[in-house]
Amino acid sequence: MATEDSSYVPPTEVDIAMIKRLIPHRYPFLLVDKVKDIVAGESCVGVKNVTSNEPHFEGHFPQEPVMPGVLIIEAMAQAAAVLVGATLDLADKGMGTYFMSIDKCRFRNKVVPGDVLELHMKTLRGGGKIWKFEGRAIVNGVLCAEAEVMAMLNRTDNG
Repeated sequence: MATEDSSYVPPTEVDIAMIKRLIPHRYPFLLVDKVKDIVAGESCVGVKNVTSNEPHFEGHFPQEPVMPGVLIIEAMAQAAAVLVGATLDLADKGMGTYFMSIDKCRFRNKVVPGDVLELHMKTLRGGGKIWKFEGRAIVNGVLCAEAEVMAMLNRTDNG
């Protein structure tokens, strides 16, 4: 993929500091702790360490905390946005990846505090302004959720 700097080599893993340079989300809505196994333009695995002190568990549900399904899908979308940003060298460039659609969404198993949620994202369509991904949320090898998500690249700095 062409970037302004032709010497750019996309990373295969990004930490939380780089994630914050690639996507605008912050606590309590930053739902990806790292992204690994990045194959530029093709796939990645986002990692979310689920902890009991997250604000949604106070009400979902107090006696049996379960990560809301919509947040699992949002975590998938954030992992995908990091893949796009890492692929296209978008850190600190005023570009964002904005959610457009969710299709074929299914929830299979609960995600609870203590789980390490892996977000396996595979590009179905990409390279331009519109990207589409197939996502699977997995804990300890068990499928918890799956969906197709689509997003669009757009400026975030009104420039």
